[in-house]
Amino acid sequence: MAIRPRPANNPVIFIILREMRTPILVLICVYAVAILGMALIPGRDGEPMSIFHAFYFVMYTATTTGFGEIPEEFSDAQRLWAIVCLFVTVITWLYSIGAIIRLLQNRFFQLAREEWHFIAAVRRISEDYYILCGFGDTGSLLARGLSDAGIPAVVLDKDENRIRALRLRDYNVPMPGLCCDASVPRFLIDAGVQAPNCKGVIALTHDEEVNLKIAAVSRLLNPNIRIIAVSASQFHEETLATLGRDTHFVDPFKVFARGLGAAIVNPPLYVLNEWLAHARGMTLDMRLRLPPPGRWIICGYGRMGREVNHVLHNFGVETAVIDPHPPEEDIDIYIRGRATAKTLKAAGIRKAVGVVAANDDDGHNLSIIINARGLNPGVFMIVRQNRHQNEVAFNAANADIIMQPSLVTARKILFMITAPLLRPFFSFLLRRHRLDVQFMERLLIRLKETIGDEWPQLGSVVLSEKHAPALYRAWGEGARIRLGDLLRDPRERDARLAIVPFVIRSRDERLAFLPEDDMEVQPDDELLLCGTEAALTWLEATLNNEHLLFYVVTGRDLPHGWLLRWLYRRRYGVSALCWSPASSGAGA
Repeated sequence: MAIRPRPANNPVIFIILREMRTPILVLICVYAVAILGMALIPGRDGEPMSIFHAFYFVMYTATTTGFGEIPEEFSDAQRLWAIVCLFVTVITWLYSIGAIIRLLQNRFFQLAREEWHFIAAVRRISEDYYILCGFGDTGSLLARGLSDAGIPAVVLDKDENRIRALRLRDYNVPMPGLCCDASVPRFLIDAGVQAPNCKGVIALTHDEEVNLKIAAVSRLLNPNIRIIAVSASQFHEETLATLGRDTHFVDPFKVFARGLGAAIVNPPLYVLNEWLAHARGMTLDMRLRLPPPGRWIICGYGRMGREVNHVLHNFGVETAVIDPHPPEEDIDIYIRGRATAKTLKAAGIRKAVGVVAANDDDGHNLSIIINARGLNPGVFMIVRQNRHQNEVAFNAANADIIMQPSLVTARKILFMITAPLLRPFFSFLLRRHRLDVQFMERLLIRLKETIGDEWPQLGSVVLSEKHAPALYRAWGEGARIRLGDLLRDPRERDARLAIVPFVIRSRDERLAFLPEDDMEVQPDDELLLCGTEAALTWLEATLNNEHLLFYVVTGRDLPHGWLLRWLYRRRYGVSALCWSPASSGAGA
């Protein structure tokens, strides 16, 4: 006979019944005996109490309220029994209250109650959300970014202190968390991995084996879900690639190395990327001060040092490596040892143009900055910051570029979620820069003139019936709408919203980069926009409000109600829903 799994029951109810079974039985027995005694012992008139009066008397006596002898004065035997009942019931209640306190302190009960509340909180999320497995530096930064973007998330982490810290954060969206092992399938199910509005699982733990297991389990539980995992190992990346489509892995060291390579070839692109990521102190007027051609010294040949060395070699840059471990590949200048003043001199620090402090120890990296600047004050410094809590010390070190793996990872994943078209847009910018070296400068000037000194916001807008209902109704009425019409200010049509369109992806996956205003938008187009928060809010209002949309497209106000529309047709002889721009004779 097949063995079927038992359906999951509420563990909170089970633990309460198990822990409180004995106290409840003792209370019932004591009350029953006390009531029975009062109902059998004769009173002053020789008649015993009724069951109701005996029950009433024991109820208030057990709580030491003391309403007196009701309904009549008691006999001595009843008074003696009342004394016994008072002591016994009070002791029984003290025992029961102690059992309740022990229950509330029971670790298993607390865990079950937290899981119960967590499941209820997850079920209350009605919007699309993501599951964050790991709430370290990367998870914390990503959660804040998702909150600012209005995207809810569910957090799983083994560290109880991190979950407590999560509950103290002031997020703009629901962000429930549970202390558990995220690689256990049951907890992923509790987090809603099989829910229709769960759009993805993001594995951010410090253990790549755990990240791989989370990805594999999530794929089995929901074959259609999006999976993003942090991985800096070739083996784990190859394994993740076998999990099927919509599985992505993020290596922060490769991401940074590619960004460094782009900065060498196209410095304005680095400025744009940092500006879009809201990097501290970054403005469109700033330019990266790159060193002249010469030798770079890489201190630490781990994951970051290896990736940076490969990128620099690809651009023909001479490098020297300082690392205490024996070399695993052929390197021209390899000095074994710690990066001290002695080894830096041996690597040629006095003639070097750049130093990369790439160790996994923040104290060691800070000491490298001090030693390198002492031997060569003008050297270009790239330093790796491993812990977010050391941010003040690294800012004081005044390095040219600070590489924080957790921040690089969080930015990359956030852009993958909120602006999936940003990657092909950056590829387009690199290709265009090879043909026109001044193109990026002109783009930065355009962004500066449009957005000004405000922080930019990236917005991904899908022109679907769900996200742009007014636009869909206009298409149904035969309207032909250009991109420039949508970017008009609905408060003053002649003004333009502070938005620069980056990409339009059509239904057939064709991409249009930096589209012109006269480009006609089509149903289900996906737009990547860069603008101020207020401008993107007004654009959303235009896409959802047919009166605003009609005004920005035609320059006329759409009449409200059937009577006004009838009068409008009588007055102008045209349909109130004519989407052609207003002429001089029709009036506004």
